Amino acid sequence: MSRNNTVAAKAAHACVLIDYDTGRTELRPASEAAAVLAANVILLREVAPSWGTVEQPAALSPLPCTPWRWRVGAVPAVLVTTTAWTVGRRRHRFWRLVRLACFGRALRPATAYQARYAVCAVRWATRRMPMRWACMEESTSAALLLAFAGRRAEWRHGVAVDPVRLHAWIADPEGNPVEEPADTALYTATYTPDGPGTARDRREETP
Repeated sequence: MSRNNTVAAKAAHACVLIDYDTGRTELRPASEAAAVLAANVILLREVAPSWGTVEQPAALSPLPCTPWRWRVGAVPAVLVTTTAWTVGRRRHRFWRLVRLACFGRALRPATAYQARYAVCAVRWATRRMPMRWACMEESTSAALLLAFAGRRAEWRHGVAVDPVRLHAWIADPEGNPVEEPADTALYTATYTPDGPGTARDRREETP
């Protein structure tokens, strides 16, 4: 596992190593977190045990109404993400999506409404695709759509425990997950548009 872009997400009982250059993930004893050279060590929030019994919807929920200009913009964003995922070396596909998700980091922050429109528009577009579309691809497309609109997306990739699992999502200006289930609050961000690590404690004021 490379060390240049690796995050060590440490819980009380385990350490999750995520190599953002390759997407490779390893589960190790918690005692090994500090031994990972050049890794960003992030402490995961501890939660009450659920034994993996968090409820998930059995059917797709209706999407909120989204302006058509956002739906139209979602189509090229989804196509670009699909191309980045399928074209090129397989071992670098995860990093290609990470780079796309962070593409607009220098832009003005998106508002809560813009972030919501982007997420919902991408879901509208991807429900018409005959292929698997997971949280990584969906959140990357939403971040790219916001970049097309000249706005920075607060993209997040993170880890939760009990059981150990990964997730990617878009956050609003207050850091709250946008159009995500309640259990997304259990995840600790391990990568943001600013690179490995948790989200910035203070954001620059919008001019």
